[in-house]
Amino acid sequence: MNEQTTQQAQDKTAIRNAATVIVLRDRMDDPAILMGQRGSRAAFMPNKFVFPGGAMDPTDAHVPLATPLPPVCRDRLLDQAEGDLSHPLAVAAVRELWEETGLILGRPGDWPGEVPADWQSFAATGHLPAAHALQFVFRALTPPGRPRRFDARFFLVDASEIRGDPDDFTHACDELSHLQWIPLREARNFDLPFITEVVLAEVGARVHDPEPPASVPYFRNDDEASLFLRLRGYPMPETG
Repeated sequence: MNEQTTQQAQDKTAIRNAATVIVLRDRMDDPAILMGQRGSRAAFMPNKFVFPGGAMDPTDAHVPLATPLPPVCRDRLLDQAEGDLSHPLAVAAVRELWEETGLILGRPGDWPGEVPADWQSFAATGHLPAAHALQFVFRALTPPGRPRRFDARFFLVDASEIRGDPDDFTHACDELSHLQWIPLREARNFDLPFITEVVLAEVGARVHDPEPPASVPYFRNDDEASLFLRLRGYPMPETG
């Protein structure tokens, strides 16, 4: 992890790169999404129902992936980004899903070398994190003036890619309460952050399309303006 990312992890006022996971179930019949409620004392979005997710950790760049992100998603992540964060963002997505829900997005396998402390419970399940099923579908930068600011990348994954029982949340930490599968048609009846409502509209438009999007919406809030942009990516470099 570079020095800038390490400083971001230490400075609570800095904009932190983050990954959010939208798990979609029964997408062809009665689609539902996995959400939980943040605590009333949380500094960021208290009491709101949100998707699992959180900031990248300094160690995420060094965690091995059994499978990488789809090339088209890495391509979109490179657009308007300082450097290639596709690997640590994918790792963060898998880690946050595990920590906040106890669900495994991985492949069976042995870890090479020493397992980082915050991955030991995941490794104990006999899996390596896997990113092939993650689809980059949205990016949002938290507006200025909030107690926490994140540059969040939202990843959509089909629940069929989860290892084990998708209703088993026994290994989840206590960061999110009331974890549940919410029918997509009912999600707006819950207390949601504004950006989550925007993302839900994007998910609803893609619910029957299993392929990654050709371009990704980017809701950028900075000191000058709030803009809706489209991330179309750059050609992938040739590897020989």
